[in-house]
Formats: sequence, structure tokens, C-alpha cells
Amino acid sequence: MKLYIAEKPSLGRAIAAVLPKPHKKQEGYIELGNGDCVSWCVGHLLEQAEPGDYNDSWQQWREESLPMVPEQWRLKTRKGCHKQLMVLKKLIGQSQQLVHAGDPDREGQLLVDEVIHHLKVPKTKQQAMQRLLVSDLTPAAVTKALSALRPNSEFSSLSVSALARSRADWLYGLNMTRAYTLQGRKVNYSGVLSVGRVQTPLLGLVVRRDKAIEQFQSKAFFEVLAHLQTQDKEPFSAKWCPSEACQPYMDEEGRVLVRKLAETVVRRIDNQPGKVTKVDRKRKSQGAPLPYNLSSLQIDAAKRFGFSAQQVLDIAQSLYERHNLITYPRSDSRHLPKQQHGDAPQVGAAIGNHCSELSQGVTNADFSRRNRAWNDSKVEAHHAIIPTSKGGSAKLSADEAKLYQQIARQYLLQFYSDYRFDETKVEVEVAGGKFAAQSKVPVDLGWKQLMPQKKQPDSASTSNKPGEAAEEQSREHQTQLPHLEVGQSLHCLGGEILDKQTQPPKHFTDATLLAAMTNIASHVSDPKIKAILKETDGLGTEATRAGIIELLFKRGFLIRQGKQIRASDSGRGLIDSLPEIATTPDMTASWESNLEAMVARQFSYQQFMGQLEQTLSQLVIEAKGHIPESLRGVKAPTKRKFKGGAKRKGRSKTSAGTKAGGKGKS
Repeated sequence: MKLYIAEKPSLGRAIAAVLPKPHKKQEGYIELGNGDCVSWCVGHLLEQAEPGDYNDSWQQWREESLPMVPEQWRLKTRKGCHKQLMVLKKLIGQSQQLVHAGDPDREGQLLVDEVIHHLKVPKTKQQAMQRLLVSDLTPAAVTKALSALRPNSEFSSLSVSALARSRADWLYGLNMTRAYTLQGRKVNYSGVLSVGRVQTPLLGLVVRRDKAIEQFQSKAFFEVLAHLQTQDKEPFSAKWCPSEACQPYMDEEGRVLVRKLAETVVRRIDNQPGKVTKVDRKRKSQGAPLPYNLSSLQIDAAKRFGFSAQQVLDIAQSLYERHNLITYPRSDSRHLPKQQHGDAPQVGAAIGNHCSELSQGVTNADFSRRNRAWNDSKVEAHHAIIPTSKGGSAKLSADEAKLYQQIARQYLLQFYSDYRFDETKVEVEVAGGKFAAQSKVPVDLGWKQLMPQKKQPDSASTSNKPGEAAEEQSREHQTQLPHLEVGQSLHCLGGEILDKQTQPPKHFTDATLLAAMTNIASHVSDPKIKAILKETDGLGTEATRAGIIELLFKRGFLIRQGKQIRASDSGRGLIDSLPEIATTPDMTASWESNLEAMVARQFSYQQFMGQLEQTLSQLVIEAKGHIPESLRGVKAPTKRKFKGGAKRKGRSKTSAGTKAGGKGKS
């Protein structure tokens, strides 16, 4: 008997649907017409054991117990999962062949592998286990996946990497959370100070942004526009480019800080002749943006619809599992396998069927077109999130329809020509000063014709910050240029000073916080750490980012003010209490780099855990010697009072768990 083990029931049912009938639905599995069976996990059936399961003395939260490092790691059955685990144990014992059908990512690989190891499946059966990679729950896609089974052993490094991360999160989260919570009680802080490898640097990012805004001191600066016209009376404007001689009056970003200098330039160019000194005219093209991965979808949906990261994930999961209208939503890839290109006409037909707003877009698409999105070398376990070819009718909620349309449009863009435009840059000399202007003129809208028109901001969303109107005015002056040639004579009608103010950074929103997580390297100054982070997927993973953000809100460390995301007093106090290494992305960058090297079989589990234990011991020693004065007088965000060893409810896809009283989600 062949046993297929899916990650969850919905995937199990999708697999069974294309396998031999008749089916017999049993409790916890489906028996197929040929005697094979399809069963499933329900997410993680197992989780890391609690500290008290290892050592009675670890049950209570005491400084002398830290750091807690298990000699032999243990897993235990998650609450409510014992029955399904026993179903799998029985079926595995009866089977001759196992097929691993976890989700196509690190966590999905570990989820089934850990059950196999926990149930002590014989080595010979483990070595013969096959891997089924399903990223699209439509029958055609599942059938294709079933014809391409691979040895499960090819993916063992994924499992080892996920296991190392799970155990490391347990070690770091539990020990640091207990250490700082105990120290917090010494200044009468009653809450749990949850510390995690990813959540705490993310909180640190928000705290530092909030402080930068509070400490920001605006300063005035000045730009000069020359209003020019050709001999044919064609008007345009160009912006002054200060020379090196002006540097004493400028800041490090090249902004003129002295108004008298700007006034002098205006006087000098008034009613003076000018000449075109340089013309750079190029036809340029811009390819369509790639299909979505989860983070890019979350960012765009936050900007357009105001959805939180968790909302997007939940809606996408429904479109995938319930409606079968999109492919695997937790993908970190923005590329597609070349073999998928042949399905484009069928996918397009499904889009037209489910989304009337895009029917014309489907009609005008050239499905024979193949752009940079189709790249096998950039597709690993899963590909970009795209619509499936499922037809029929689907009853979607308003939010589901919005997100489906967003994903579908992004897919259709791949079958449109590049956006082409003429870009002209000119330099003009007036009274010895240099002025520059540029314009972009569309030649062929290409894929941009499919993009929704941007709404004009209403009075509620329009900012009244100083200089913003002038900024828009300056842009408008540079959008239209007459035909100009080098040496052409001009006349300057006069100059205009644009009074501006430097602006503070903006508070994070759902979109910008997610963007910061995916592009965390831009928020790091250390060149070595920046280089490492550029090679990783950012802070957190596609599957965990939404949960980490929500967790910080749930624990009261982040709060919302309209669309803005800010740190609470507790969140700020926690960051101010911790050593810098715990509040910046540096350490997690090193972790992720090593975990990725582990997947590539270039770094070992033993090396990773050994380095972590050394770092952890030093951090715990430092915590024990530090009194968190920044939390003195700060009220905990919840009424729940800390009790040593108290268990708190939590659930996570990772084995590390999410219990605030100890098992801090990364």
C-alpha cells in the first residue's frame, strides 16, 4: 500500500481527487480504489517540549536555571493532535511506500519529516520515501505533480535547516524572554518581555524610526527654477544645479541652506539670455513587474486596499485552499517554470471567467509572449503566486475578489509588451549658471494600459507639510519640454525660489514595514552585515512575516494610529533594555545566512547550534547583570500578570511555538 501524507486535509483531498476511485472516507484518511491511502497532518502534529518536560527545575522562571539547553531534544504531541498522529502511525506501519506531500517549503518539509522520525519509521522505508511538490490544487496541476515525484532524500537539507531554526528559536526565545522578564520584575514591570530572533529586531526598527521622527529638526532649504522660453515662445522651466563654489552654503545632500544665495541667482538670471549646452535624448523601455511572491502581494494590497499582512495571507489562503483559484500563496519566488508557460491560455480563460473587469485584458494579451518571469534557474520548491486554470463559477467575498483581481492582473502583465517612452535630459546655461530639466513622453503604454488609474488624494489624505506643494510644482515644471538642440538660444523670463523644508522620515505602515522586512539590508550600516542581508530573503520569511507583525500587536509592543504603526511604551522600554545585538538585524542575518548554507549543504547543524549556544550564554550573563530602568513606571500592555512557569495559549506553524510565557515566536 502506498501512503500519501499531506500537510493538511485540503491538500489531502485534492490529491485523492485525481487518484483511483471509488474512495472510502475513513476517519483521518481516504482509502483509494486501488488500496492506496491519502492521509494528512493538521499543520504541525508535534511541537517542541516545554522546559518543564526536560527538567522539573525549569518549570519555574528562575535566574539560576538560565541558560536552559536540552541535552537531548524532545518533541511532544500538540494538543488535539494525538488522534491524527495515531492514524498516521497505523497507516505508516501498514504501508510499503511513503509519499511526503508537505507544502513546498522548509517548514512544510520539516512538518512531515518530523512525524516520520518521531514514529521511528524504519530507515529502509525512510530512504525509499518520495516527495510530492504541489503548489496548485487544481486537478490538472496535482496530476502533473504526481507524475513528477522525486526522492524525499533530495530535500533532507531543507528539513535540517528548518529543524535548526526551530530549536534555535526555542533556545533564544525562551532564555532571553525569561531573563529579561525576570529583570523587568525588579523594576516592577508586570508583563512578559517576549524576545525573539526576528520579532525583536523588527520592533527595534519601529522604535528607532519613532525616535528619529521625534528627534528630527526641520531645516529650510531653497531651490531655484529658471522660467525659460525658446525663440518660438515655447515655455519650459529648469532647476538650478549649484556649483562647487556653493558647497559652503549647502548640506551633505546638496541642498542650498542660505536664501540669499538663491536670491542672488534669481537676480542674475532675470531677463538674461540662455543657451542649451547638452541634450540627452533616449528611447527607453520598462518590462512588466514580475508576478507576485507573498511579500510583494502583501505590500501592494496594503497600499491599494489597506489590508494588513495577515489579512492578505488569510485571504490568499482561502483563494488557494477553498476556491482553488490561485497557486501556493506562501511562495518566496517571483518567477515561473518554463513548462508552465503552455498553460497560459487556459489560465487567461479562467481569469476572464472569474474577473469580468479583466476580460478585455485577457482578450488583448499575447499568450505566446515569454518574458523574464519564466526562468527555471530562479524557481526552486515553488513558483510565483498566479491564478490557476480552474473554470466554473466561484462565490468570492468582496475582499477575495479584490485580491484575486490583483494577482490575476499581475499575471496578465507578463503577456504585454514593454512600456516604452522617450526620456529627454537637457542642460542650460544662464548667466554662467547651470540649469537642468527632463521629460518623459510615453510612446507605447504596453503593460501599463492594464494598470488601474491612481486616485487623486482627497482632502483627508492630502498632507499639508511645508514644501510639498512646491515639490509637486517642481515636478510639473519638468514634465514637458519643447524640442531642443545643443547651442540653441533661449531667453530667461525670470527666476523663482522654491522654499522647502526637510521632512522627517515617515512612520511605518503595513506596506512600508513589510517592505523594510524584505529589504532589511537598506536599514543596516555595517557593510559586512548589509552584504549578508542582501543574499538572504530579508527579516523573517514569506510564511512568517505577517504572523510576526501580528504577534507584536497582540503582545502590545506595537500599536496603530490610523494607518501608522508605532511602538508602545512597553515596546520602546523593551528595546531600550536590550543589548544592541538583540534589537538589530545583524544576528538574524548571520542566522539566515548559515541556515541557507545548511540548505545548500555548505554548513552543518552542529556548527550552527554550537555558535548559538556560545552567543546565548554570553547574552544571558549580560541580561542578569542589567536592570532595565527604561521599564520603570511603564504599565504592561495587558492585565495578565506574570506568574513563573505559567503556560499561555499559542499556536504556530513552526515547532518553536508562540507561547508568550516562554516559547517566543521568532
